[in-house]
Amino acid sequence: MKPSFHPRLINDSFLDPGLFIPFLFEKRALLFDLGDLSELSARDILKISHIFVTHTHMDHFIGFDTLLRLLLGRDKEIYLFGPFDFIQKVEAKLSSYTWNLIENYENTLSINVTEIKKGKILRQRYNSRDRFKSAGAPQELPFTGNLVSEEHFSINAVLLDHKIDCIGLTLIENFSINIIKEGLKELGLPVGPWLREFKKAIYEERNPAQKFRVVWQDKDKIKMEKDFTLYELKEKIAMISPGQKITYITDMIGSPENISKAVDLAMDSTHVFIEAAFLDKERDMAQRKYHLTAKEAGLIARKARVKELTPFHFSPRYFGREKELIQEAMAAFRSGT
Repeated sequence: MKPSFHPRLINDSFLDPGLFIPFLFEKRALLFDLGDLSELSARDILKISHIFVTHTHMDHFIGFDTLLRLLLGRDKEIYLFGPFDFIQKVEAKLSSYTWNLIENYENTLSINVTEIKKGKILRQRYNSRDRFKSAGAPQELPFTGNLVSEEHFSINAVLLDHKIDCIGLTLIENFSINIIKEGLKELGLPVGPWLREFKKAIYEERNPAQKFRVVWQDKDKIKMEKDFTLYELKEKIAMISPGQKITYITDMIGSPENISKAVDLAMDSTHVFIEAAFLDKERDMAQRKYHLTAKEAGLIARKARVKELTPFHFSPRYFGREKELIQEAMAAFRSGT
């Protein structure tokens, strides 16, 4: 079965962290962390709708300018999330440029910023028509862990200690819809854009008895269409299975409180991407720098009963020795010691 999300680290494990999560069959993606984006194509970046910045150290936030440069002049709505003082950091970036001609642009870029604090979130909106000036005081809302809830997935977050607030993130897919090719063949239907609308109808739990019209073009560009009830089409071509859970944890000290939070966040994840900055024999250094050791990363994944582990964000002191970090993390993950 094909998963709906295909996460991949943007850069080498010694370079800027970032997880790109494209949607299957959709021109859309999510991004965890906003470091160096040069390994992403412009096409990939333009798919991104929501960006979650764990904290604003340079290696996690320097890609903001690249993003802004590419999006200017386009009709685009982008959502940014970050920890304490994030609104001020985004405003500082935006105010560092001169916008005296931007109101002449035909299209409008809107940037929606959410700042996450303990127990509450602040929201502010900026758009190019107003030269990215803030629209009054931020809106304040309660925060209980959820950042985004859509029809087929949600994003939850927790604040971790990196001597500053750092956000741990998890994407939870409500359920996964896989298309049965044999069923398509039996019904004489092709793969195509209509499948997005079909999946949307299932996620929205529309009335199974309602009519669903499949429209496509044959090889001669002739318009074709067939009518079904949503129920009969679902029974024939859709396989429903539990969704994925993808967790991203980076830049946190291995304190008991942090580890407990990370385990709870990652519990029963399909795939966890977690920093493994130092070897455990240099745990004192890891503590001083507020990072995890590879062993701690593996133990978190084991305690959380995750299926797949990818350690990353290695300290440059181990360049050429990345196998040691991976082996230590995997040993702790598999053995629990």
